[in-house]
Amino acid sequence: MKNPGKPTKGTRKRRVLIVDDHAVLREGLALVINVQPDLLICGEAATVNGGLQAVAAVRPDIALIDLSLMGGNGLELVKHLKTQYPNLPTLVLSLHDEALYAERVLRAGARGYIMKRASTPELLAAIRKVLDGEIYLSETMESAVVRQALGDREASTVDNPLDQLSDRELEVFQLLGEGHGTREIAEQLGLSMKTVSCYRQNIQTKLQLKDAAGLLQRAVHWATTMRVD
Repeated sequence: MKNPGKPTKGTRKRRVLIVDDHAVLREGLALVINVQPDLLICGEAATVNGGLQAVAAVRPDIALIDLSLMGGNGLELVKHLKTQYPNLPTLVLSLHDEALYAERVLRAGARGYIMKRASTPELLAAIRKVLDGEIYLSETMESAVVRQALGDREASTVDNPLDQLSDRELEVFQLLGEGHGTREIAEQLGLSMKTVSCYRQNIQTKLQLKDAAGLLQRAVHWATTMRVD
């Protein structure tokens, strides 16, 4: 049986595309990955559109995608890639807590989720595991998903109020927490202000918040606590 943490000998280097809006992080990942005997960085991008263009141009074996991208959302990129390139495996690498996002990215079509606080060996193992056709989750999340599948209610994320939000509602909630107003969110997501206002109202209702001020306070608090440095 293959050990996903070890490189496969005697094969060509498998090509990795990095989609992240932080140049320093892309450079750091490239330094780590390019010295591996079985892996090679074949391209980089910082936006959703850039990621789509890069995939078309370089045809990677795997795409390593951040959730928070410049002017867009990595979850949307995962969905686009799943539709346009169903055989391309994607692995999400993010600061955001896996407890809320791991299952979402799997539903969107990704093959794994790993947090940026993970060690280099863990990241390399995750990349290789996904390249070998398997799904990667941390031991904690893997255990929670299995327990939930077996009917363990304590392992379910249903009790988390934010889990009630759709992917788009969660994206709007995140942008609110990062200090963006309705107009900015509409422009960034390519939506009308009326649509964004509807999303805000839906979020407020689902989270049982009394008013817009309560929504903003909750969003800001969540945004500052969910990003793990």
